[in-house]
Amino acid sequence: MAALAVTDRNFQAEVLESNQPVLVDFWAPWCGPCRAMSGVVDEIAGTLDGRAKVVKVNVDDSTESAARYGIQSIPAFAVFVGGELKSGTTGAVPPQTLLDLVEDQLNASASS
Repeated sequence: MAALAVTDRNFQAEVLESNQPVLVDFWAPWCGPCRAMSGVVDEIAGTLDGRAKVVKVNVDDSTESAARYGIQSIPAFAVFVGGELKSGTTGAVPPQTLLDLVEDQLNASASS
């Protein structure tokens, strides 16, 4: 399952208004580490299917969303829950790091 491509136009609906936690991959096609993480992000989308949403935002095409969340280096990963930025990390990271970011939010919402 591939991550959903999101733009400035549908960021509000797909990320901020989602009823599931959302892992956002801020990336660009010219970024080597971003390309390296692309398959990992798609794999995580499959792993989390039904429990969380995974989306990709091309920072060159969606400058408003990137600027709003202070994205200055890519790849950058952010987890949103209920329209709020809850956690994130930057750089090429192991798949488990991204899964842990999302799982932490799933566990937090389950216990509250």
